Amino acid sequence: MRNDKENLIVKLSLEFALSIIEYSELLEVHKKFAVAHQILRSGTSIGSNIREAQNAESKADFIHKMKIAAKEADETEYWLHLCEMSKNYPYDKNLKEKLQSIIKIISKIISTSKSH
Repeated sequence: MRNDKENLIVKLSLEFALSIIEYSELLEVHKKFAVAHQILRSGTSIGSNIREAQNAESKADFIHKMKIAAKEADETEYWLHLCEMSKNYPYDKNLKEKLQSIIKIISKIISTSKSH
């Protein structure tokens, strides 16, 4: 099922994962190790699940993997929100904006896939 032509959501999720790696390193500099680990795990998992969906065995498998990516995106949004609301945490609002775009695209992909 994999198609190697440029895929917007694959590209955006990869770029987001790279930004999350940098952000988690910044959190570690500020000794926020627990949150750094959680946000690194969930933030990079979005792209890995989207990438895995590109090799899905069926439409149902594709939808399932995209739903996992959506769940990881929701979790990442939670961690970013915690950082935003915490006084002693560095915060980058661009990450949340990028993530919200990714969430919208994933939602559209899932709903479109279900209807076809």
